[in-house]
Amino acid sequence: PDVRGLHAYYEELALRYAEHGVDALAIDYFARTAGPGRRGPDFDYAPHVPLTTWETLAADIRAGVAALRAPAWAVGGAPTRVFATGFCMGGRLAFLSGTLGLGLAGLIGFYGWPVGPSRNGTPAPADVASAIESPVLAIWGGADQGIGAPAVEEFEAALRAAGVEHRSITYPAAPHSFFDRTATEHASASAAAWAEVLSFIREHSG
Repeated sequence: PDVRGLHAYYEELALRYAEHGVDALAIDYFARTAGPGRRGPDFDYAPHVPLTTWETLAADIRAGVAALRAPAWAVGGAPTRVFATGFCMGGRLAFLSGTLGLGLAGLIGFYGWPVGPSRNGTPAPADVASAIESPVLAIWGGADQGIGAPAVEEFEAALRAAGVEHRSITYPAAPHSFFDRTATEHASASAAAWAEVLSFIREHSG
């Protein structure tokens, strides 16, 4: 998920994946501090972000991957390819998932902060690009007021230097969170990004 945690949007996104034959699981990295269970749209997520750590977030990612790979998870048995998808804070985590030795088939990050420090101490993906073991699909908004072109270029350069297979796409008029918060206003960019995601999964699914 993004910085809001397990927002209802991500449950809907899991269903969108399922409609294309992709089993999906959305993790909840605020459950330790906010408690389990559903939270409404007014949930105040800000105090919970700095209470997460890279150690606990990595544990959540590992648990999610293990659950997906369990034989009882999907009709027809465990999947042979697993991908990580994330948005904003989760986009950064999706990139970092490739450093955990999980054998992921691909990393799909939507406007995940690729450089600089974070509120919870997660490493910058550009700084650990040499440890990324999976192909990367990075999606950006060209009108993002936070993640500018220099940050994107720094990440791309780090991936190139590390020899990481990657595709980096910027939609010029799209702002940060265009896919998950303002998809109606940016329908063309959102549709194009979704097509890229599905194509990336097909390409790396054997």
